[in-house]
Amino acid sequence: MRALFEQSPRRSAVRHSSKLRLTESSGRRILHLDLHFHPYKIQVVQKLEEGDAAKRLVFSQQMLDLTKRNKEVLNNLIMSDDAHFHLTGLVNKQNCRYWSHRHPRELVQKPLHSSKVTVWCAVAAFAIIGPYFFENEHGNACTVTSERYAHMLHDFFIPRLQGLSVNKTTYF
Repeated sequence: MRALFEQSPRRSAVRHSSKLRLTESSGRRILHLDLHFHPYKIQVVQKLEEGDAAKRLVFSQQMLDLTKRNKEVLNNLIMSDDAHFHLTGLVNKQNCRYWSHRHPRELVQKPLHSSKVTVWCAVAAFAIIGPYFFENEHGNACTVTSERYAHMLHDFFIPRLQGLSVNKTTYF
């Protein structure tokens, strides 16, 4: 079992156990009790570029200063987020385990811009705006470009704010 995991540490305990004609529970028992291996999740993180940490720190300080000067700003804050559904077969990281007798401290860096479909939504103290599905002119799911994002803001987001009787100049 040790040799199999040293050769292929990312292969699942189930597959290694099967290869050795062991039950899944026997394979896991060997890993834990005999080999003192533990399952570790590999962390997939966005690759940071030089200067990103400093920019985040500056933004955080500006937000703290703004809320200290005007507590009401939080009631007018609109937060948005989007969910990306990757078209490249990106693996669910919840299913990734690395069996080893010590933590590998391994990070897997992925490119920021892979092909994906994006669903966008905004939340504020006064409303939820969305969801908005990014689609091309034929109604098919597509990835987000700066042009499509600007189009969503102009044709979807701002009209929804105006429909809520929110003055867009307050926010832009």
